[in-house]
Amino acid sequence: MIRNLSLLWRGRVRSLLQFFCVVLVVCFGLILSSVARAQKTQWQPAHPRSHWHAGHSWGPPWNAPVAHSESFYVGPSKIEVDFGPGQIDLSTRQVMRWVKNAASSVATYYGQFPVLLDRILIVPVPHAAGVLSGTTWGDVGGDPAFTMMRVGQHTTVEDLNRDWMMTHEMVHTAFPTQKDSHHWIEEGLATYIEPVARVQNGLLPAKKIWWDMMRDMPQGYPPPGDKGLDLTHTWGLTYWGGAQFCLLADVSIREETHNRMGLQDALRAIVRAGGTINHNWPIKNALAVGDRATGTHVLEDMYAQMADHAVKVDLPKLWKELGVVRDGEGVRFDAHAPEASIRRAIDAMPKSGRMTPKGFTPGPVRGATVQMVGQPGKA
Repeated sequence: MIRNLSLLWRGRVRSLLQFFCVVLVVCFGLILSSVARAQKTQWQPAHPRSHWHAGHSWGPPWNAPVAHSESFYVGPSKIEVDFGPGQIDLSTRQVMRWVKNAASSVATYYGQFPVLLDRILIVPVPHAAGVLSGTTWGDVGGDPAFTMMRVGQHTTVEDLNRDWMMTHEMVHTAFPTQKDSHHWIEEGLATYIEPVARVQNGLLPAKKIWWDMMRDMPQGYPPPGDKGLDLTHTWGLTYWGGAQFCLLADVSIREETHNRMGLQDALRAIVRAGGTINHNWPIKNALAVGDRATGTHVLEDMYAQMADHAVKVDLPKLWKELGVVRDGEGVRFDAHAPEASIRRAIDAMPKSGRMTPKGFTPGPVRGATVQMVGQPGKA
């Protein structure tokens, strides 16, 4: 009897221990899950051009105070523009024209604005001039996309018309968020598409962007010891190596499709499939969607070649084939070059036409500085 009671007691103790072990495992799993969620939502600069200064009482920038807000639509997509406290020597109307020009350029390139809601925070910077920096995040603060732009107090109309950063940041919304090793595709796309989109929207002359590419693309050449785009993370490879990948992909797709399609068609398909900044996709999945849209394997094959191997693109040969000829501090076009038609197709307005906010015609920001933005009751 005593032996039976002892066995019964030991059995119950074993059961209790097993129960407590299960409870501990479940609790530990919940803790890990909570930590993972916290890490996922922790704000981080989207790319090296971020100049956000931490230490403010409100925490991440999407919690920063707002003095006043404006908004507009491009198709079904809402662009909300919040102005932080402070002064800018421009009117709200002038700043909004700058934002609308960028939104229209991006929507024209992609055939739609990439996300249904893009929140933009304009942060005035005292005693400074010009568009100073931009940073874009996905799926933060309840918004699919959030961009912070730091704009100097003494920014001029000319500064806004010269600016490329607003368009660059909006292009970031049009590709799924990547791991750090693939950051080059995010920056490469924004670097390549920003000027092309502005030409397609009638805001830049074609010769300017082809000269800029001829001058700047060599910054993406492989440095000594380069191991490929996924493994070597220099500034030059991240931005201009990524841009070289995009240019070469654009030309290659057009070659394989007899100029019926280009990189633009691949990227539009990725956006239509939901591949935007508020979603995390493996890079191979995104490139596969693009390739299916063009009926080629250009993106996947180029990635396999360039991800973990140094590849030097023959830019002089490419410019010659496209008919881009240096002419002093600029370029001229050779209409008889073998692939001149490809160059023209890349920067031509797409067949889908220009996409703009209702009643808005893209064009330069005009007018004098008036010291209004950030002045309560005057904007």
